[in-house]
Amino acid sequence: MNRAEPWQTAEIPGPKKALVISKPEIVAGMVKRAKRPILIVGHKASETEIGEEKMIDYLIRFAEVSNVTVVATAHVVKEFVNRGFQPATWMPIVDIANRLKDAEWKGLDGKGRYDLALFVGIPYYMEWLILSGLKHFSSELKTVSLDKHYQPHASWSFPNITVEKWKENLDVIVDKLKQG
Repeated sequence: MNRAEPWQTAEIPGPKKALVISKPEIVAGMVKRAKRPILIVGHKASETEIGEEKMIDYLIRFAEVSNVTVVATAHVVKEFVNRGFQPATWMPIVDIANRLKDAEWKGLDGKGRYDLALFVGIPYYMEWLILSGLKHFSSELKTVSLDKHYQPHASWSFPNITVEKWKENLDVIVDKLKQG
């Protein structure tokens, strides 16, 4: 098993840390097996370039080949709509995090709790805190950080990787989801 260190120095996550995603096929398998996956997208998805495209373009392809519910946070909803994609809803990141912790919440569609939450495009320090809260107060929920920096409070996270390696991993995930 690979060990990774938090990208943000001086942050101490505690004894329970995220498993490192050493093979992107793991993420595709988790999404396929999940009964109710949700993807929470922060504003950095519309700003971050991966190769010759923006992260948001990758996420649209990801959503189109999977059964994931997409929640846009901040102003990223406009970027989705401008690209012809309608997320399930727009919601502040703290609001969706609080709902994911709530054992009584039945989801955006009223059909039950989510079992897998994927996070991407959220500022590192904010995602750190959100994932810490979910780790401690939502034990049934598995979390995955799809960003290129290691998030120790997630259930699964990429290690700190280059943009090139990140793009390669994200492409593999979409390809595996396309294959069904």
